[in-house]
Amino acid sequence: MSRWNPRGADRSASVRAWMRGRAAMAEDEQAALAGVGRRAIDSLRAGVVVLDEDDVPVLVNPAARAMGLLRTGPTPGSVAAHPLIRTLAGQVRRTGVRREIELDLPRGRDNAGPDPLGVHLRAMGLGSGFVAVEAADVTESHRLARVRRDFVANVSHELKTPIGALQLLAEALLDATGSAGSAGAEPAEDLVAARRFAERIQKESTRLGRLVQELLELTRLQGAEPQPPPEPVAVDWVVAEVIDRTRTAAAARRVQVVVAGERDLTVHGNDSQIATAVANLVDNAIAYSGEDTTVTVATRADGDDIEIAVTDQGIGIAPNDVDRIFERFYRADQARSRATGGTGLGLAIVKHIASNHGGRVEVSSTLGGGSTFTLRLPARPPDDLLPSDRSGGIETGTAELRSA
Repeated sequence: MSRWNPRGADRSASVRAWMRGRAAMAEDEQAALAGVGRRAIDSLRAGVVVLDEDDVPVLVNPAARAMGLLRTGPTPGSVAAHPLIRTLAGQVRRTGVRREIELDLPRGRDNAGPDPLGVHLRAMGLGSGFVAVEAADVTESHRLARVRRDFVANVSHELKTPIGALQLLAEALLDATGSAGSAGAEPAEDLVAARRFAERIQKESTRLGRLVQELLELTRLQGAEPQPPPEPVAVDWVVAEVIDRTRTAAAARRVQVVVAGERDLTVHGNDSQIATAVANLVDNAIAYSGEDTTVTVATRADGDDIEIAVTDQGIGIAPNDVDRIFERFYRADQARSRATGGTGLGLAIVKHIASNHGGRVEVSSTLGGGSTFTLRLPARPPDDLLPSDRSGGIETGTAELRSA
């Protein structure tokens, strides 16, 4: 029979009290850390929204509210995430991949302003269906980009009229000098010089007109005009259209354009833009190829992408130039580009068209051994984000944390 030991009982009680005290201290520390984390999120300039598996906001900081990333919910007093936020969260849950997008959002009625709100959104999964969305305000950089695009567009439009007049005057001068030369016996020396100058004026005005046209095209692709809705585009039609557009240039340089690869392929986007991108690649291949060579346009399906590859037997590209050839006005061979009448914008236009269609353009080249430019476009329709809702009210206030 055991005997009761008052000293041992006191020791056990002390241990239990000490353990309860430690547990209480740990809870206090966790609560303090949670409070610090909450205040840290509230102090961020970037907006933060955390959605649960039902797309209900469970954490919202003041910056997110100020940006208008919340809307009034279906029931009185409730809030809902912006449709764009919900769509991004759904894509992250489906794919398990972090998503990033940058775009302009219309201002809500409580946050009216002259310019739309430019935001860079990044969504990532947190597990158990929770998704965190970070929003950075890039309104000012978007405004400056619009100012630059508007400037280029306005200047280009203003230049079109005098360039057209120059071309007409050059043609009239050529006709006049040609008629005067054929009327007499031997044309005078000043008449020969005038004709030579008129030919130069016509050539340079044509080149300047092409430059202005490509500047306008590049401005439209960079967002000056809304992107048309994607539609199914037959790759066979694109290739046939490109062959027709480049036939004259190919014949002038005695370059044969050959079509190879798979048939009956389909991409999704704008047919005229895709044809322009491929035509620019073929024009570039013809311009930098020697006479009596071949340019090959090959098509094939590669998983979720459709590849349109343009291969030439031209001069190739130096390794230090490969990473820069898609920059505007960059020329790997200055003398050759001027001789062919290039503007330095063709490949930049290809890059923007590919980007606008959710694709990309790649290049592989050997100096002196030709180049291959590959345009990769999605074979399936793009998963478009939902448009923003102008009519929804924007909730304002402090951040709040709600249990799921």
